[in-house]
Amino acid sequence: MTTQRRKSRAAMLSVVSNTTLVIIKAAVGILVGSVSVLSEAIHSGVDLVAAVIAAIAVKTSGKPPDDEHPFGHGKVENVSGAIEALLIFGAGIWIIYEAAHKLMHPEPLVMPYWGVAVMALSVIVNILVSGHLFRVGEETDSMALVADAWHLRTDVWTSLGVAGGLAAIAIGGWVAPDLNLAWIDPVIAIIVALMILKAAYELTRQSSRDLIDASLPDDEEELIRRHIRSQHQVRGFHHLRTRKSGDRRFIEFHLMVDADMSVLEAHEITDRLKDWIQEHFPKSTITIHVEPCGLSCPPHCVEGCVLTDDEREQRVAELADRSE
Repeated sequence: MTTQRRKSRAAMLSVVSNTTLVIIKAAVGILVGSVSVLSEAIHSGVDLVAAVIAAIAVKTSGKPPDDEHPFGHGKVENVSGAIEALLIFGAGIWIIYEAAHKLMHPEPLVMPYWGVAVMALSVIVNILVSGHLFRVGEETDSMALVADAWHLRTDVWTSLGVAGGLAAIAIGGWVAPDLNLAWIDPVIAIIVALMILKAAYELTRQSSRDLIDASLPDDEEELIRRHIRSQHQVRGFHHLRTRKSGDRRFIEFHLMVDADMSVLEAHEITDRLKDWIQEHFPKSTITIHVEPCGLSCPPHCVEGCVLTDDEREQRVAELADRSE
């Protein structure tokens, strides 16, 4: 199965599972009269919208570069992540508003155990679906699928909280019928909303990073630096610049080699470097500018220089002998 097909199937699985959960949660929430269950229905509704956006983003980002988009369509996934985050923020604020209203005007719940059952179902479904989305998202480097997976994983914890609150109300109704525990339902809903807002903040931070062309993570850049330094005949490098667009990486740097090296030898070095980077970071666009090392060591070259002081002195002496 191709990478694009795996991503599309995973995105559609999320759409189907969220559609089912929205219908079940909304029906039970209205039947029981629980604002926390209804808040979970809204949460799943937002997840459904996010899943649809992710499915569209996955399909669009898979298109090859064209004349109007020479760097590809990868950032569509990051845009979808930002839109999903805004939707989650809105849902969280609405839930807090409704829960606060019900907290001030509490109403008894009817058959809260139905709410516990649907929350248990939600937990099981979302654990399975989010686990699959995480695996496919990480293996295919899909920001949209990983964002969708985080939505569902958040839903797992909020569903557990709602189930716990409804269970407490149900047990309290059996053990102490005169005890008023209706306040637990809106309080749990507010806690759910706060967790939703936190997830929205994390998603906003993650999706916006690539939209503003931030560098690749430090560990990825350091891996590239170490490999460049390990290459035989490479004297140094500078101006390493990286960025990411969806699942595509863009890497460029200046490579320093001996001034008397042939064009063929320099070309072979750059080919080896590109092959290695492509192997470790698929879908990378790599630009390497080869420069002669004049041993003058300007400030921008010092950090990426691979020559020791002794090697530099020896090389200077060799060039001096040749000039004579």
